[in-house]
Amino acid sequence: MKFDEQKTITVDNLITCDAEIMSGTPVFKNTRVPIKNLIDYLESGETLDEFLEDFPSVNRDQAVRVLELAKEMLLTHAYANSH
Repeated sequence: MKFDEQKTITVDNLITCDAEIMSGTPVFKNTRVPIKNLIDYLESGETLDEFLEDFPSVNRDQAVRVLELAKEMLLTHAYANSH
């Protein structure tokens, strides 16, 4: 991914929170798959490929971008709290 492309990764273009979709649970945009499912899969030792196989409405690019966003948010938070 090029640096310029990374700047366009935002919560709004990856994740939907809508009371009409899964009672407002954060889901991958244009799906009904909760973001938490991806984290739960990875925490339990499942692979990204296994997650994608079980949730075909999520594509690899979406999943990777959500993980990249989570990484950036975590690092930003850690740096902000380290000073």
